[in-house]
Amino acid sequence: MKLYYSPGACSLSPHIVARELGLSIDLQKVNTKDKTMEGGGDFWKVNARGYVPVLELDNGERLTEGPAIVQYLADQKPEAGLAPKAGTLERYRLQEWLNFLTSEVHKQFSPLFKPNTPEDYKAIAKQNLATRFDWLDQQLAGRDYLMGKQFTVADAYAFVLLGWTKPTQIDLAKWPNLTAFHKRVGARPKVKQAMQAEGLLPKEQERAA
Repeated sequence: MKLYYSPGACSLSPHIVARELGLSIDLQKVNTKDKTMEGGGDFWKVNARGYVPVLELDNGERLTEGPAIVQYLADQKPEAGLAPKAGTLERYRLQEWLNFLTSEVHKQFSPLFKPNTPEDYKAIAKQNLATRFDWLDQQLAGRDYLMGKQFTVADAYAFVLLGWTKPTQIDLAKWPNLTAFHKRVGARPKVKQAMQAEGLLPKEQERAA
C-alpha cells in the first residue's frame, strides 16, 4: 500500500494508524500547494480533488477521505483493537467520533489556514472551535482516550487536529483534558515514529525514547 501525505496534514492520522498496526506502507510526499509529488508527478492525477490523504491499495485502487482510510486500515488487523468489530454499537460510536471530528473540528480549522480568509471570519472560526473544545474537554474527563481505555483510530485523528492549534495560535492550555490527551497520544512510540518520518520531530528523539 502507498499513502500520499503532506507533513502534518490530516494524512498524519492514517500514517499513525498504519504504524500502530505494524502495516507496511510506502510514503509518497505531496506538495498540496502546487500539487506536485516528491520525485516527480502530478497529484491531480492521483486525486482530482487535490488533497491528501489518499491510500493506494496493492491492486491499484485508491481510497480517499481520512475517516474511511483509518477504518480500512484498522480492519486489516482487527485483533489490534484500533476499531471495534463491524456491526457492534461500539463501531458506530467510533464512526460517531470520526464524523464529529471531521465535520465539527477539522472543517472549522480550514479557514484558519487560508491566507485569503478575512481576519474577522478567522475570529468566528476560532470561537466555533472553542465551543467544540469545551465539549470535547468534558468528554475526556476521566478518560485516557475518546472511547475510554482503548486507543482507537479516532484518537489518532483527534491528536492531529489538536496539533493544529499551535500554528493557528490557539492556546490549548485552556482545556486541560485536551492538553493531557494530546501529550498522552504524542508520547506513544508509533506516533513519534510517524512524526519523525514526516520531519515533524527530530530523529534524535527516537534514540532517546
